[in-house]
Amino acid sequence: MENSRIAQQGLVLLGCGKMGSAMLAGWLDQGLPATSVHVLDPYPSDWLKGTGVAINADLPDAPAIVLVAVKPQMMGDALPRLQQMGGGSTVFVSVAAGTTIAHFEDVLGASTPIVRCMPNTPAAIGKGITAVIGNDAVTARGVDEAVQLLQAVGQVVRLENEGQIDAVTGVSGSGPAYVFHMIETLAAAAVAQGLPAEMAMQLAKATVAGAGALAQAADETPSQLRVNVTSPNGTTQAGLEVLMDDANGLPPLMVKTVAAAADRSRELAND
Repeated sequence: MENSRIAQQGLVLLGCGKMGSAMLAGWLDQGLPATSVHVLDPYPSDWLKGTGVAINADLPDAPAIVLVAVKPQMMGDALPRLQQMGGGSTVFVSVAAGTTIAHFEDVLGASTPIVRCMPNTPAAIGKGITAVIGNDAVTARGVDEAVQLLQAVGQVVRLENEGQIDAVTGVSGSGPAYVFHMIETLAAAAVAQGLPAEMAMQLAKATVAGAGALAQAADETPSQLRVNVTSPNGTTQAGLEVLMDDANGLPPLMVKTVAAAADRSRELAND
């Protein structure tokens, strides 16, 4: 990233909370010069002050990228400060949940290149996954640059249309919370079977983390991995008969869970 257009023209990071800090750390690790980064944040952390980036200083007239990482409720105050950068070659990349491309076009102009993204919280440790979709004004190079930046905190998938963002929100955006709750309930079930609470939580965390890592690393599908550990008439089969019940098990529950989150995402976008 050291000799990229981003390094040469500059990058503006609007908001440097947990997500912004994780991305900035990844960019600097990948060779983006600190002198190319300009951060706007009302409460810069001590870590941010030590990175060497420009903080709340004068901005370049036409940076390559403006990455918007403020909370949606702060968008109304923060975004108008950058209106003069709209309608040109600067690509606006948003990781703000619930803020549509149309909103950015209303504020910055319809000819402004915009890439809307939906990351998730594991990005904080470089294990995230982000979905991206660009508007009609952004070039293929602009989307590629956005993908390059987002790959600093994990995997990236490209959507076909903005409407798919709501489904992504229901799956990977909100999904970490579902997994955290699964860990809670798995540990509670272990306690109900007589294990100490601390040991139960250790077992639940390691089991979920290990299974996820194996699913990522293995060539087999998750379905095949499940079959691999399920002996006929064994303990795993007994548990799966409850969990995989078509009427009362995990399949219908997960469909309803993701649908509820996706529906709420659509509602918030229309507020």
